[in-house]
Amino acid sequence: AERLAPTPLVRADDLGADLAGDLYLKCELLQPTGSFKPRGALNWLANASDAERGAGLVTVSAGNHATALAWAAGSRGLPVTVVMPADASPLKAESARALGATVELIGGIDDAWARARELEASGLTLVPPYDDPRIIAGAGTMGLEILDQCPRVPDVVVCCVGGGGMISGVGLALKQARPDIRVVGVEPAGAPTLARSWAAGEPVTLASTDTIAASLGANRAGRWTHAVSRQVVDELVALDEPQIVAGTRATLTRGRLHAEPGGAIAVAALLAGRVPLAAGQTAVAIVSGGNMDPSLLRDLL
Repeated sequence: AERLAPTPLVRADDLGADLAGDLYLKCELLQPTGSFKPRGALNWLANASDAERGAGLVTVSAGNHATALAWAAGSRGLPVTVVMPADASPLKAESARALGATVELIGGIDDAWARARELEASGLTLVPPYDDPRIIAGAGTMGLEILDQCPRVPDVVVCCVGGGGMISGVGLALKQARPDIRVVGVEPAGAPTLARSWAAGEPVTLASTDTIAASLGANRAGRWTHAVSRQVVDELVALDEPQIVAGTRATLTRGRLHAEPGGAIAVAALLAGRVPLAAGQTAVAIVSGGNMDPSLLRDLL
């Protein structure tokens, strides 16, 4: 993506000591704004029309997309309004404000979407957090970097899943180059959004989501992400809350990475044995974000 340097891919021998194969971490939490989201935001802006950019932007986000869009648009002098659920991370809301965004906190995620649609109707351009081919393609640059950086072709790449934008883009990039790489998505059991959509054969809306991995709390898969993920994702697994907490703690203490629960869930799935790894195999886990409120860090430790 424009103006983004590749993030490191590091071998994690301490963290993966109990695994049969080799574990590498794709450190997306080292991106500007602390998550993979600037990839999609920059690619959206680079491929938007003058009319789309010039109208002013609005988005809905639990936090990471909000800060990424505020950062990317701010460098171009474009105004951004971010609508967030009232229980969104205070750290992420303040980060978006600090980057120049107007932040509105309102109700739950459905209320936030309703407000964003009102602002779109008033003339602003809605930038989806995940369900847009430009956002998906931006995330796909991560898959290209993994292929370039990994010392051997990975047997499996494990991604977190919220709305499905990351895994759709990464899966497209990987499968076009090496169809034999297994692409596995990990959802919280309290937010099985993509799995429910797969089961229904179309995007569905969950009545509610409940997970410590708040960045993965999207309650609806998108039209694009549902369709693309069915083509490029080999398997979806769900982790319960104790497994997510254990994986986040291990990433903090043994992996020495300040990952939020949603960012550490791919690692957690491997450590919990939900993504089996045979002797001699190589896994890449994407550590997607590191924007964790200090109060949550205290509780986890």
